[in-house]
Amino acid sequence: MEYITLNNGTKIPQLGLGTYLLKPDDAQSSVTSALGMGYELIDTANAYVNERAVGRGVRESDLPRENVYLETKLWPFFYNSDTAVDETLERLNTPYIDLMILHQPAGDYLAGYAKLEIAYKEGKLRSIGISNFDENEIEKLLANCEIVPSLIQVECHPYFPQTELKKLLAQHDIALQAWYPLGGRGNSGIMDEPVVRDLAVKYGKTPAQIIMRWHIQEGNIVIPGSKNPTHIADNIDVFDFELTDSDMTAMATLDRGKRFYERTPEKLAQYAAWHPDVENQK
Repeated sequence: MEYITLNNGTKIPQLGLGTYLLKPDDAQSSVTSALGMGYELIDTANAYVNERAVGRGVRESDLPRENVYLETKLWPFFYNSDTAVDETLERLNTPYIDLMILHQPAGDYLAGYAKLEIAYKEGKLRSIGISNFDENEIEKLLANCEIVPSLIQVECHPYFPQTELKKLLAQHDIALQAWYPLGGRGNSGIMDEPVVRDLAVKYGKTPAQIIMRWHIQEGNIVIPGSKNPTHIADNIDVFDFELTDSDMTAMATLDRGKRFYERTPEKLAQYAAWHPDVENQK
């Protein structure tokens, strides 16, 4: 495993398991399985409605809690809640969370971030971050916060490597964590690119492993999601080879400057109003 040192001095594994769209039973078994395969980072969220199952999966593994980097995301509906962090800790059944992230720049996100800052000072959160913020929203947050976010989670892949955003992140030493690292579920476009397939043959790896390795060498933190044990094992098998400078240059030609997911003001309004059923999850 390779690690990134965040701007508060804590370290985060560069590759972990994402649990987006995993039902509770699948999330629990996938987490336990991944931790047994060498994973150390697990990502979940209020909105995934599987935090209890993720917590069970962590406890069922052979790893002590301090050897698991557990991150989750606070949903906009809860940004003004004084109890949302404690309720998340209860669902995960853990005394602390390694990283808690604001999930969307929707609703009163400045109030939500202030709640994270309080919990960080109280030791309930080891690091705090944001997700899906654009440059303007990051600047607004930085102008109003006390603690600079340690990390931002955004869409990032060879078609959209977040070149412009990374310039701003570098100024504040904010790490980038990629979702849609392969281009999204059911989308094989990047993996079918000739340059990716040629590199897969060159190194005896799968196209997905080539892309994961590209992320690692780009300095990204990556959290591919899967409930398939074979895919989970393959996704972490990327630390025994290294792409050359010419390989990375070839991969850079895939940059289209276009994301797969486009947000709208209407979507942000929906996010702010939606209440995930966190109380009744398994």
